[in-house]
Amino acid sequence: MSQRLGEPRRPVRARRPLVAVPIAWIVAVSVVDVLAPPHVHLGPLLVAAPAITPLFGGAWTVALVAALAVIAQTAIGVVRDPDELLSANHEAQILALILVGASLVVFCVVRERRAKELRQVRYVSEAAQRVVLPPLPSRLGPLRTASLYLAAEAEAQIGGDLYAAVRTTSGTRMIVGDVRGKGLTAVNDAALLLGAFRVMAGRRAGLGELVRHLDRSVCGDLTEPGRHGEAFITATVLDIPDRDGRVRMVSCGHPPPVVVRDGRPATMSVLHPAPPLGLGHLADPRYHVESFPFEPGDLLLLYTDGVTEARDSAGTFYPLAERITGWTENDPDAFLGRFRRDLLHHVDGHLDDDAAMIVIGRPAPSGA
Repeated sequence: MSQRLGEPRRPVRARRPLVAVPIAWIVAVSVVDVLAPPHVHLGPLLVAAPAITPLFGGAWTVALVAALAVIAQTAIGVVRDPDELLSANHEAQILALILVGASLVVFCVVRERRAKELRQVRYVSEAAQRVVLPPLPSRLGPLRTASLYLAAEAEAQIGGDLYAAVRTTSGTRMIVGDVRGKGLTAVNDAALLLGAFRVMAGRRAGLGELVRHLDRSVCGDLTEPGRHGEAFITATVLDIPDRDGRVRMVSCGHPPPVVVRDGRPATMSVLHPAPPLGLGHLADPRYHVESFPFEPGDLLLLYTDGVTEARDSAGTFYPLAERITGWTENDPDAFLGRFRRDLLHHVDGHLDDDAAMIVIGRPAPSGA
């Protein structure tokens, strides 16, 4: 699921009343200038009307306001100098208004064209992201899930955050990860890893063997010639059984999961972290399988570093465990909705990096 940050553009109808502001300014300046003493000239103030119009209007609106300013300046000249029709001073002011108005119209046309191109790029980017990263199903066996991908508004490039789930005969295997970098290269790396995971996760291979296979699958691609800088993928691979309460996981340099029980979050410490995927060629890592409890009624929170590294206006990172303490929502969708709102409130609606979030619930038995 892809979610675009930032507030939507204000509808055209909501912006139309603002046109009254420059028009009222033109009327006010014209009346005061006509009534002012002969040595006082307020006509140059008319340029403020078309100058502020691009803040809420397009090229046609700017052209209309500029034309009204030119008409007003002409009328002022005719009223104040009826014998000479227009003085040289008024002619210069009219010419200046025409030049300023024309420049602003050109500016608006170029701005709108670039904004349209950027919207198209973002649309294509988000469509590609949804193809590579479809939302998780709401149910995976007995588990309930909710997933969210928040795309950073700072740029149109798509990121490499990833997640996927595969059902097995006894449970669900999941992966959440983050490719270093952005753009199509990161999407390609994410797609390669997700493809390898979906092929291997349903087999009877152990979790350590699965992660080793994933590392080998992406090593060749991440180390190919022509890449700039070091390339790797942080990831956590989990095996969530349907019945047993303990989750098994292998962490490869990724932020640890958080289990929320009765409003109290607990960060699952990783005692033996493995290096990120794609760096296995540097050494032969041992993938230690660790486990933690996940009981009925608990919520399991998985995320990428776009969450924990999100900064507010003062540069403070998002304190995940602190912020979600006391949250009593048991439904993954409700918890994720509150999580999204709280994160966006912390960053004032503008993330610097993409963020992926998954909330998994193990429902309590119906008779409990």
